[in-house]
Order: sequence, then structure tokens, then C-alpha cells
Amino acid sequence: MKRWWLLLLCTLPLLGQASGYTQTRYPIVLVHGLFGFDRLLGVDYFYGIPQALSRDGARVYVAQVSATQSSELRGEQLLAQVQQVLAVTGADKVNLIGHSHGGPTIRYVASVAPDMVASATSVGGVHFGSEIADRVRMRVTPGSAEEALAAAAASALSGVISLLSGGGDLPQDPIAALDALTSAGAVNFNAAYPEGLPSRHCGEGPLQAENGVYYFSWSGRGNLTNILDPVDPALVLTGTFFGEANDGLVGVCSSHLGKVLGTHYRMNHLDEVNQSFGIHHLFETDPVSLYRQHANRLKEMGL
Repeated sequence: MKRWWLLLLCTLPLLGQASGYTQTRYPIVLVHGLFGFDRLLGVDYFYGIPQALSRDGARVYVAQVSATQSSELRGEQLLAQVQQVLAVTGADKVNLIGHSHGGPTIRYVASVAPDMVASATSVGGVHFGSEIADRVRMRVTPGSAEEALAAAAASALSGVISLLSGGGDLPQDPIAALDALTSAGAVNFNAAYPEGLPSRHCGEGPLQAENGVYYFSWSGRGNLTNILDPVDPALVLTGTFFGEANDGLVGVCSSHLGKVLGTHYRMNHLDEVNQSFGIHHLFETDPVSLYRQHANRLKEMGL
């Protein structure tokens, strides 16, 4: 793969300047979601988050996997990058943090290679499917002309995203991504990779699964969170299709994995990664603070 390279933000933190607040034992690897990237035209997907984590001692890498693909294939791409992080740093394990489709992606790696993963944290992850994906799949039937047209348009978009972010050689498959994010797709994936899942609807999963990996999750339940954010109106529209609280693209209960750290945040799906450009609810916790607090949590747990 041409673009296996990770954005290394801090391999040797300046200990004299860093407070150590986010200095986890194991490196942190951030994993983007659907139509995501590591850095696009100089803008981080996790806007300002890698820098905030590395500033206080964390070793942070940002993975780049296919913008549109199945959870398993994205997981295999991530696994290869995790192996390289371990080789570069000499660490035994990594702490994985995945947003949106990055949630199932990190779960795949934690399931097939638990010896390489200390913790897996999902932010707005799609673990039981998204009603948006279900509705799209209902309208775009397999093998139809509509499916071919939608696939072509999505492939063009994901191809441009990957090209501009330096991953033009990554394979794209929007239909595989769509199927992975439906409720039916989630059922199949969860049967194969059940670690960290709650045993009942909208419940909590185990903090530490039988494979030894620690699982965490958090998500938002806002749509219109700041009138200055140009993306919010679209998330208000998509949010109306849900029968439960949601962040505009993922229902709160679908986001549950392992220890649920919170679902009360007035954040929409993009706020969860501090987009657009750091615009978020004026009276809610800064999204960057949640990542810093979680890094400190992992540090205090010896992870």
C-alpha cells in the first residue's frame, strides 16, 4: 500500500515541557470514519486533537484507511498500520480510538489481534447500524441502476478524498461500506466480532472483554449545535429520520460499546471530532477536552 504512512505527531515528547497529563503507556492511534481521511489539504480529520494529545506527552498516530470500504477490509488496513506503529515505537500494544465507521474498524483489529491492542475506544461509532444507512439501502436496491449510479458518485468522492489526502492507491467500495453500516450488516459483523458489545439494547458492555482489551465509548445527541457551522442544517435533516436521540448520523444506543463514558453531550457527528474547524456548542465541553480526559484516564489505568 502506497499510503501506509501514519502522521507521527510526537515520538519523543519534550518531557521538560510536557505536563504528562496525556502521556499514556501505549501509543494512541486515531482512526477516521466514512468518507474520512488523516489530513486533507492541511486540515486534520480529528481537528486539533492529535496536537492537543501530543502536547502533554502522548505518542499519537493518525491512521489512513479506505474512505469507503467494508469494516473487515478497513480493519486489515489498520492492522498493518498498527504493526508498523509497534515496530517504530517498540511498544507492545496501542490504544485505538475510532470515530463513526472507525468504531467497527478498531473492533476488528482488537478482535483478531488482541495482543496488539490495550484499549479500543469508539466515538459516535456505528455498532448496531444506522437508520440513515438502512433508509438508503431500502431505496437503492442491490443490482439496480440507482445502486450503480450512487456507487459511481460515491466512488468519485471517496477517490478524490483519498487522492488529496495521499491515499490514492487505497481501494474504495461504497456499496460494501453502505452494507456494513446497515442494521443487517451490523448483525453479521457483531456475530463475528462480539467483544465489548452490550448484552441488551442500549446497555453497557464489559469494561474489559475476555480477550483482555478494554473497551470504551462516548457519543453526542445534538444536531444543530452552532448556527455558525454550515454542516449543522444537513445533520438536523438526517437526524429527523431517527426514532431515538442521535448525533445526526448515528443513534445513541447504536454507539454503545464497552464502558459508556457519556451520551449526553450536545454534539453532532462532526462535533465529535471537533469539526467543522473547531466550531461547536458554546455551552458544551470542548470536544478536544474529551480526548485529553480520556488519554489521562488510559494513563491512570496503566494503558
